[in-house]
Amino acid sequence: MQVHSVLLADIDTLTRFGLKTLIDQLPGFEVIGEAEDGAVLHSILTRLQPEMVIIDYQAPEAFGLKSVYTIKSLLPETKILVISSDHEKESIYKVLESGVQSFVTKSCGLEEIQDAIKATARGEKFFCTKVIDYLLEKSFAKEEDKDCAPSPLTPREIEVVQLIAKGLIAKEIAGRLNLSTHTIYTHRKNIMKKLNLNTSSELVLYAVSNGFIEKV
Repeated sequence: MQVHSVLLADIDTLTRFGLKTLIDQLPGFEVIGEAEDGAVLHSILTRLQPEMVIIDYQAPEAFGLKSVYTIKSLLPETKILVISSDHEKESIYKVLESGVQSFVTKSCGLEEIQDAIKATARGEKFFCTKVIDYLLEKSFAKEEDKDCAPSPLTPREIEVVQLIAKGLIAKEIAGRLNLSTHTIYTHRKNIMKKLNLNTSSELVLYAVSNGFIEKV
């Protein structure tokens, strides 16, 4: 059985203990390290090379958005799941734009948090309902002054968006659609250009707000 290695980055000792207890209940997952502040996180990241980091960035004296960028810089392939008590929309928007895979709040139930951990390990994105609602609110605010118009995407591009939003990588999408990986990359590039998007999180938001996929 494949074992998914997890590093916990949270200033609160009790939270780390709770998450470790929760993860210990999941077959195929192992907590290989803990960090109580950014300095410790930086010092152990490259040594432990976890498959996933679970972080609460909302602790100015210990972790922040800079910590997320540090993870992305040192270990680009490592998946990032945010579990935070942050309810400020603007800061949530910023951390999503940094490229984290998943985001749930600490008010979520244990089963939802476990689902987020498992989905992130599979390479999928997972946003809890509260975060999705914030994203949709932002999307609708941007669209208020725009005329209603059909999607600028072709049916094939919509298929690609749906599969990207479900967390599939280019090779998997190519297999599903019987296309080359190069063609999928070209489709993605054209889609991002058409929609004037810059990040995968924005693309997931577009898919949800246009009904291409259901809310998580």
